[in-house]
Order: sequence, then structure tokens, then C-alpha cells
Amino acid sequence: MLDRFSGSIITVAVAAGAAGAVILAPVTWTQAQSPAASALASAVKTQWGEPDLQGIWTDETDTPLQRSAKYGSQEFFTAGQREELDRERSSLLRRDKRVERGTELDVAGAYNGLFQSYKHVGIRTSMIVDPANGRIPSMTPEAQKIATADRQFRLALLQATQTCKLKSVACSGGKYDPTPSPRLAEPPPRYNTARMNRHDGPEDGALADRCLTGGLPEFGAATGSFRRIVQTPGGISIFYDVGQGQGWQRNIVMNGGPHLPTNIRQWYGDSRGHWEGDTLVVDVTNFSAKTNYQGSSENLHLVEHWTRTGPTSIEYVATIEDPTVWTRPWTVKQEFTRQSEEANRLYTEPRCVEGNYGHPGLMRGARAEEIAYKEGRGPHPATKDNATDFVGVEDDPLR
Repeated sequence: MLDRFSGSIITVAVAAGAAGAVILAPVTWTQAQSPAASALASAVKTQWGEPDLQGIWTDETDTPLQRSAKYGSQEFFTAGQREELDRERSSLLRRDKRVERGTELDVAGAYNGLFQSYKHVGIRTSMIVDPANGRIPSMTPEAQKIATADRQFRLALLQATQTCKLKSVACSGGKYDPTPSPRLAEPPPRYNTARMNRHDGPEDGALADRCLTGGLPEFGAATGSFRRIVQTPGGISIFYDVGQGQGWQRNIVMNGGPHLPTNIRQWYGDSRGHWEGDTLVVDVTNFSAKTNYQGSSENLHLVEHWTRTGPTSIEYVATIEDPTVWTRPWTVKQEFTRQSEEANRLYTEPRCVEGNYGHPGLMRGARAEEIAYKEGRGPHPATKDNATDFVGVEDDPLR
């Protein structure tokens, strides 16, 4: 397979097979850095004189990317609202949200509350700070058209399943039809990065199924998000520990050179950095047409600002733009807290077990179902939902 606290450090550990789940202990919030803390941040330098951003960092609270419409123009939660949200989210833990036994949704609910954990709610109502409404800007007409086509294709592949028959949220916008869709063999409208109800080839699986990651921009996820920053006189390297083994390495070029030629495209883009005072500014372009962030791919442009704001805190500000997808740029802000090097000293390379072993199994299973159907020993594969999971996460009151 997820922000504004600093002070006491907590180490977040995520285990897919955990026996229980809890909301983590609170930490101390400081809304603004004191002059002393700012001076200390400026004094933290590498041996060669650059601001020192090194360490293992994460966001220790949970803040939605977009602001829920119910909060309107409210930028910050009140203390009472945060306490109430924590209580409501705690009540979702340890539950076993099951539906009619034997249905596909019953199986999809296997990842119930016992396998989930929540951080404390952060002080902001959204990570997005610009626009002021805390929402991703409107999409361009052409981008809306592509997104609609993609959604309709996925719904077509689900139409003959119980997911649509029982009007699950996963079939929102679609309708039930017991006849498998004639679109089953069509290629998707754009390169697939999400799970769809088909396993004709490896690229029908989600990125996580294929041991790939969403890459940049990376704002965290429900399964946790850590980044280890290492600096050298000639560059900066960041390892992102995300998901369930989908970790990845990013290198930021610091030699002042131009971006790669436009015909060279990379999954994580081309990162070129420089220092503006104590702030690391990174310009990222040259994304691959196979990447997909909120509908943006090869035209995605990311400008990041990394600033050490205290002995254990970094402010991260990212501005995202793609004029072919959004009507205006938009900006996200997070604060990362440094984690204990001693507690995290065993920092091994993540291994994507699901993709290495599970995805070939999904492919073999799909072929076996097709053979069984042709021999009259089973239902049409298109009537089974192999794409929908994590039923119940839509109940999170923070989203």
C-alpha cells in the first residue's frame, strides 16, 4: 500500500499482519518555530557548509490531502474538533465490518479494522494550502474527458459483479448488468496504474501489485511514509520507504546543470536542486508518460522547498502544476519530524512480497478460471470482482 507536530519523537511501525491497531500517543505541537530554534536550524550544517537535512523523517500526524467540504474555508482544526475526530476514528479500530457471509464484499472485508492504524489528526484541515479552499483545482475539459473515459472503462469491467449488484461504493457511477461487458478485451484509455477487474496481462494490475510505486509527488499514505536523506558534496539522495515494500531511491542532481533532454523520460522525473539560503529547492520535470499523479503524467512539473526549521523538524512545501490537467498550480505543505537513528538502525531494503509472488499467482488464477468456465465448471470470470478491497475505509470521518 500516508502533520504539523514537532517535539517528542515517536517511531511509527506499520505491520500488515498486526494483531491490533491503535492511535499513536500524542506529541507536543509548536505552531511556529522560536527565534532560537530558527537560529539553531541555520547553524546545522554539513562538514562542507551546506544546510544539513540528513536523517530519517516522517509526518507524525494524519492530515487529508484535500479539505473536506464540510469545513469550508476553515484552515485549522480546533482542539475540540481534533479530539472528537480522534475519538471517532478510534471507534473504527478493532471492528469487523462484514456484510452478507459468502459474498464478494465479505471476502473484500478481510482487511478489517484489526489491520488498520491511525495517527492523531493533524492541526490542518488539509495538506493543500493553496488554493485557499484546500482543494485540488478544477481539471481542464480535456483532462475531465480522459478521467471520465478511464472511470467508465473500469466500471464496465465491474458491471456483472456483485459489487455493482449490491451498489457498493466501488461501483459508484456505474450500474449492474449480469451480462459481462463487451469491453473486456479493450485496452484502458490510458496507461494503467490502478487495480482493474481483469488480469489479462501484468499491466492490468495496480502498481503495488507489480512492485512499483507511485513516485513523486509523495505525500504519505495510510501504510506510512518515511524518507531517509543522505547528502554528499555533489548531490543528495533520498530513499522513500513507502507501502508494503514499494520503497524507491531518488537522486537529486546539484551540479547546476540543465534538465535532461525532453526525449529522456523517467518514472520519478529528473530532479535538479540548488540552495536558496537554508532552503533546498528542487525542480522536477521529465516524467514518464506511464506515471500518473491525479491524472498528470509527462507534463507534470514539481517544485519542492525543503527547509530545516528546528533540531527535529523539516518543512516541506511542494507546488504542483500541469496546465494540461489543472486550471492552475496548487501547493501542499507538510512538516516532517526526525526519527531515532538508533531505533531505526536496522533499515533493510523493502521487499515487495505481494508483487514477487502474489501477482504471478493472480495471473495463474485468472487463467485457471477461464479454463474452468470454458469447461463448464465455473462462472464467467467477469462476474467475479478481483479489483475491489478494503471495504469500510470510506467511513473515515477525516476524509
